[in-house]
Amino acid sequence: MKTVYVGMCADVIHPGHLNIINTAKGLGRVVVGLLTDEAIGSYKRRPFFSFEERKTLVEHIKGVDEVVPQATLDYVENLRELRPDFVVHGDDWKEGVQTETRQRVIDALAEWGGELVEPHYTSGVSSTQKINEIKDEGVSPGELMDQI
Repeated sequence: MKTVYVGMCADVIHPGHLNIINTAKGLGRVVVGLLTDEAIGSYKRRPFFSFEERKTLVEHIKGVDEVVPQATLDYVENLRELRPDFVVHGDDWKEGVQTETRQRVIDALAEWGGELVEPHYTSGVSSTQKINEIKDEGVSPGELMDQI
């Protein structure tokens, strides 16, 4: 059976994660490279849930066969160890801050004939975007007390 690698933070699980996992499952055995707390903290906020909590959640998603730690934003160390047939990532990293990471994945996969699969990014479901929307909207202490 072919091996499929999916890197993710999975701090707040959303439909985009499920779309990627479903795409990956159609290609073979799914190994999720779950970013460690340190890896996430290196480029954005501290995660809400610890690595072990996130790992437990991801292990219970239908279609995930294994979860391994990904200690950095760079996939290459895990890819060289696992030598997956495919890496699945949304096409959102073709532009912006992740383009260098994407190119390193492509270069690593070329070493053994692996393939990058980039389904269309599920727009509107970024956990960072959702968190920022909630923070921007805000709730005053008085409103919070009214809701309790």
